[in-house]
Amino acid sequence: MTSKELQQFLLHEFPQENACCEWKNMKNLKNSFAGDEKDDVISYVSAIANMEGGHLVIGVQDKTLEIAGTDLSKFNLNAQSAVWKLMEHCTNLSSEGLSIDEYTTEDTYKVVWIIHIPKHLPRRPVYAHKKAWQRVEDSLVEITQERLTAILEEPIFEAKDWSAEIVHNATLADLDELAVAKARVMFKKVHASKIPAEEIDAWTVEELLCNSGILIDGKLTRAAIILLGKPVSVFKLRPAVIEVTWTLRDKHQEVVDYEHFTAPLILTVDQVLGKIRNLTMRELPGGTLFPETMKQYDDYTIREALHNCIAHQDYTLQQRINFVENPGFLYYANGGSFIPGTLQEALATKGPQRHFRNECLCRAMVNFNMIDTVSRGIKKMFNEQWRRHFPMPDYEIDVLNKAVGVKIYGNTINEKYTKLLKENNSLTLEDCILLDAVQKGHRISEKDALALLDRGLLEGDSLEYSISLDLAKITRQLPEYTRNRGLDKAKLQQMMLQYFQNAGSLGVKRDAIFYYLKEVLPKTKTQEQQERMVGNLLLEMKEAGTIIPKGRTWYLK
Repeated sequence: MTSKELQQFLLHEFPQENACCEWKNMKNLKNSFAGDEKDDVISYVSAIANMEGGHLVIGVQDKTLEIAGTDLSKFNLNAQSAVWKLMEHCTNLSSEGLSIDEYTTEDTYKVVWIIHIPKHLPRRPVYAHKKAWQRVEDSLVEITQERLTAILEEPIFEAKDWSAEIVHNATLADLDELAVAKARVMFKKVHASKIPAEEIDAWTVEELLCNSGILIDGKLTRAAIILLGKPVSVFKLRPAVIEVTWTLRDKHQEVVDYEHFTAPLILTVDQVLGKIRNLTMRELPGGTLFPETMKQYDDYTIREALHNCIAHQDYTLQQRINFVENPGFLYYANGGSFIPGTLQEALATKGPQRHFRNECLCRAMVNFNMIDTVSRGIKKMFNEQWRRHFPMPDYEIDVLNKAVGVKIYGNTINEKYTKLLKENNSLTLEDCILLDAVQKGHRISEKDALALLDRGLLEGDSLEYSISLDLAKITRQLPEYTRNRGLDKAKLQQMMLQYFQNAGSLGVKRDAIFYYLKEVLPKTKTQEQQERMVGNLLLEMKEAGTIIPKGRTWYLK
């Protein structure tokens, strides 16, 4: 959209400011996302959430909605990472319904954000800067005692555990005998220190299921069908989908083979994992000529990731669990929000997880030695990859579409970087996770980046970090390092100026400039970031009086 079209769109969708809608020019927010209390984005998010939820439109004039734009590069954020930063800085802010729409005008290349903010959860006011805020007429104020009391006294409706619901038309005849037998073996293994194996062997099937928590008042739960049910029994759980789909793709991402698996998942998990071509690899550790053999994928890691998908799937979304085998990595995906909130919280937790989506199913999987509930699984997966000197797992947490994906690598991305991990014993797991993210071109927080910069492990600016030059020299990565950095701004603008001179009166469109520069732009940036970088260079040259725009074409002045 052009600036005028975007302004008309905003006037139609967000016609007036009120307790549910705020228009803001970044200048009026002191150009701060999370800076001074009451004068930054997170304060307004807190205020809107503490009423009925709503929208914050950023990058427009307060009274007219005229497009002013905002330079988001200074925040080192994109729409997805900004969502996580909001959750990080706004205590109790729900991820459900929290999203950001980004618009860039075609004629002036100005950026506008619309932050969609959910209403606070029952009895949980949303805080920013350790204070709860609200909007009173045109002012942002610390929450009044009256409003705070109203939130704290709201009724809480107890969430239901879908997996614990009784399947009234299900009987023991719906269970697979081999699955029940395996469940008994696993139960004995988990509880060997507390219950004699002979006692568990003497239990009836009903007693085993009751002690496992999946038989309630003599009735089978949905969790019992998922783990132990015969394949035909899953029809009694409709419209829920109880299915894991394994897909094999080649290097061109073409599907080579696939197969669907269903209940009883306590058995079929082994069948799914049996499809993986887990090759034997040989590596040469530093300081020895004798090769060390190991499997491409660690057994614990690949099993834990799939069990997590089963345990934490939101079965009400009616989606299957996807397990994709690619050359060099495995990809798992399940439906549902990420319960810990962020990966950082999952890795940093010191005790058991406080809440499970499928409490009954999770407890049963603990009893059958499939998962644990002390939140060590994810961290152990990272430690295993670190121990093997492989890239860390990549988590994809899609708040908007309620989906969680994880990529497990079965080979190295950069052998020189792997050599660094082997030889540098001073790096912590946290260091390796951050440096691994930088190697992959992923964003890291400003705080983490500054810490690594101070230690000489990184270099660059807020837009593009890379392994520091010293480490690049040590690991002989100078060619890759130079390519990743790209040309500096002055050289890029010199190339653009030459292009404009060659084009003369014909002018140049922005797309043509982008493809002209593409090979010398930083490789660590996504295409969207590269395109925005070109747009910023054009605007700088325009402000310097070097070029002028006419419609969508730029000309040398």
